Amino acid sequence: MKIQYNSPVILTFSILCTVILILSSFMGDGFRIYFTVTPDMSISSPSTYFRLFSHVLGHANWHHWLANASLLLLIGPVVEEKYGGRDLVIMILFTAFITGVLQLTLFREGLLGASGIVFMLILLSSFTNFSQGKIPLTFIIVAALYIGGEIVNSIQATDHISQFAHIIGGVCGSGFGFWLGKNDRKGR
Repeated sequence: MKIQYNSPVILTFSILCTVILILSSFMGDGFRIYFTVTPDMSISSPSTYFRLFSHVLGHANWHHWLANASLLLLIGPVVEEKYGGRDLVIMILFTAFITGVLQLTLFREGLLGASGIVFMLILLSSFTNFSQGKIPLTFIIVAALYIGGEIVNSIQATDHISQFAHIIGGVCGSGFGFWLGKNDRKGR
């Protein structure tokens, strides 16, 4: 039997997150800052534009990364197989950018981690059987559970988890699911 690199985008993303976490543990906050959106970022700094995308690769600690990795590696390969690696990279970059910009403009807290990407994948995965203009019941249930839960958590939260990034990731995943599903039907 041969081991297959079956989901190149998801596996590469996961490896990058792991390497960055390892390097962050040795190099400290001076390195980790390049993988974090912070309220003091300046639009005149070139690193700001990198960080608006790279924040999804940084994680605060192993617990944070493992919580994201378990869902990323479970759901990601199914989504990558359905939509293809190129489209998945575009969706990850778009979601990272949107969550980074909105976090920077609306909140005064830092942001790092792949949670927004994971939520995008969760909502997008419920569209894998999207056909003929029908809204999958699984999408409605998943959206209600995950996005509804994050809205409730954001009201009650005293933790440092960005429920906003989760919600935006879920909204992006829903939008991609509808848009790609619509385009997929046109191609038939």
